Amino acid sequence: MAKQFDKIEDSHRAFIEEQPMFFTGTAAPEGRVNVSPKGMDSLRVMGPNRILWLNYTGSGNETAGHLRALNRMTLMWCSFGKRPQILRAYGTARTLHPRDDNWNELIARFGEDYAARQIYDMQVEMVQTSCGYAVPQMELTGDRNILLPALKAKPEPVEDYWAAKNTATIDGLPTGVLGDNE
Repeated sequence: MAKQFDKIEDSHRAFIEEQPMFFTGTAAPEGRVNVSPKGMDSLRVMGPNRILWLNYTGSGNETAGHLRALNRMTLMWCSFGKRPQILRAYGTARTLHPRDDNWNELIARFGEDYAARQIYDMQVEMVQTSCGYAVPQMELTGDRNILLPALKAKPEPVEDYWAAKNTATIDGLPTGVLGDNE
């Protein structure tokens, strides 16, 4: 049975921190809905109604474009371990870039900042838990240490990659990764 809460409670925070990955969901008023898996050490619960997550450079940039059009976001964690559970956080988010004033303060909360493209600052309006009985039980065999070494090995600056691959969503929405004039 699903239960709703108006904040992230201590048990929710513990569950979130136990999970090696989460999913993010966003959508603009028109176009495709984006659901994306996220891993690495890229999420911080900042309080009962605030979550930060660090978005590394990747092949797409849907979340940034969607949030420019409509700032709603859903984050989801599901347990693949023995205790089944799903937790969703619903809210609104703002996008911060390396050029923004409080970037240095926020990026300091994360260990690695190479290829950090955005930080999403989410205000959580509702948390929902549900059973997760249909989610398979799986074992984590380890993290993939591929993304950052691959990006560091590129001869061009990461901003060149952003210009080539990250300035628009698949539906053509601007992402703001290089500034408002793109």
